[in-house]
This record gives sequence, C-alpha cells and structure tokens, in this order.
Amino acid sequence: MHEGLDIAFRDLLRSYVAIKSVGIIITLMGVVYLLRPDLIKQLMNFFKKSRRIYLPGLLRLALAVVFFLGASECRYFWVIFASGMIFLTGGLLIFMLGPEKIRRMLDWYQEQPILIFRVIALIVLAFGAIIIYSA
Repeated sequence: MHEGLDIAFRDLLRSYVAIKSVGIIITLMGVVYLLRPDLIKQLMNFFKKSRRIYLPGLLRLALAVVFFLGASECRYFWVIFASGMIFLTGGLLIFMLGPEKIRRMLDWYQEQPILIFRVIALIVLAFGAIIIYSA
C-alpha cells in the first residue's frame, strides 16, 4: 500500500519540478534577453535556417503536454493549464503557418528597434515568474 503512495508522490513531484524548472529557465532567458537583446536576433537567425524553423514548434508542443499533465498538481491549475494552451497554440501555429510565413514574421521582428526586444524580454521574464509562482 505504501509503495503505491510513494509512486504517486514521485510522479507528483516530477511534474511539479518539471514545470517549476521550465519557469526558472524561461525567467533566466528573460533576464539574459533583457541584458543582451541582440541574442534574440541571433536566435531568430539561427532558427530561420532550413528545417530548424520547426524546432521551436516541437518544443512548444512538448511543453504543452508537460503543462497539461502537471497542471492538476500545481498551486494554480488554471494558470498552468492556460500556459499549456499558449504553448500548444504557438506550436501548432508554427506548423500551420509554414516556414516561409514564419521567416517573414521573424524578418519583420528583426527590423524593430531594440526597445521592442527589451519589452519582449520583460514579457518573457514575467511569464517565467508567473509559472514559478503558479507551480
């Protein structure tokens, strides 16, 4: 009987730790982007090449699954579930829009002033902090 509880507790801890870890990584990305907004442009250049454009889509779909599976174990289910929906929507959009349209969008973003990239960095940082708090 105790073995079943131990397994359930370990599963609960794994999903909680996974979601909290994703929040920490996203927050750190926001801090790095805030300090070095040029890195966002470099990442855009990296992902625009060939089939790499699909990697962020795959990552977002994987994160959506993690967030959906772990949401019920978190402090604020609806925040984690909504974050999963954001990841799912973003991942699907990358595949539905296709590489050429995504490249055009990235080109447009790269032409924007550095202030826009700092605002994006603040949004990323805040999103990560909300995930950490809600997990």
